[in-house]
Amino acid sequence: MTDNKKRQGAPVEKETLNQNEAFVLKYRNAIIACVAVVVLAIVGGIFWRDHTRGTQEKASTEMSKAQEAFAMAMQTNTPQAFELALNGDSLGHAGFLAIASQYGSTKAGNLANLYAGLCYARLGKMEDAAKYLEKFNGVGDQMVSPAVMGALGNVYASLNQLDKAVSTLKKAAEKADNNSLSPQFLIQAGEILESQGQKAEALKLYQQIKDKYFQSAQYQIIDEYIERVK
Repeated sequence: MTDNKKRQGAPVEKETLNQNEAFVLKYRNAIIACVAVVVLAIVGGIFWRDHTRGTQEKASTEMSKAQEAFAMAMQTNTPQAFELALNGDSLGHAGFLAIASQYGSTKAGNLANLYAGLCYARLGKMEDAAKYLEKFNGVGDQMVSPAVMGALGNVYASLNQLDKAVSTLKKAAEKADNNSLSPQFLIQAGEILESQGQKAEALKLYQQIKDKYFQSAQYQIIDEYIERVK
């Protein structure tokens, strides 16, 4: 009887594993697509303003080299490139890990935590990604901070911490409160809720997009999501 139960349970376990693997692949890609673009577009300006004021000059100089390595990693999309951005090179250029450790009290050190988290996520090391993204202290705007919070929600989903992922993604959507980021995070949270069989909760999030973010790209397809969970 026990053997029969084990055999009967095996397909269910395999199906659950496959679903979890699908989450890992889907949300790992979302981390890079959603957050890295925002970071590259906005964060560079923050460093430039600090550098011209003469503050944290050495940290900013080191950071600029690491940022170049990260931009190259985004282009080449190879593990070696992301490792280089994390750990630095033989020429003495520090990577994000060293910058985060040595200059933790500066803006450069703070943002190095963010970049390190993104690198680890791209390398599939989600526990390390969560560790560094959690260290990042948001800069208080409506793009970078919510985007990082959304990235953290994606990491939690990849780690199969689904309740935590939903909560974080909802907070990210609320913090952003814009047509660019909020609908993305609400849909991601809704899809996770659907995977847990919580269709009524997912419907609330989809309806929020329908009611509030009608200028978003997701508004054009949200009716499909709504019909699916009704």
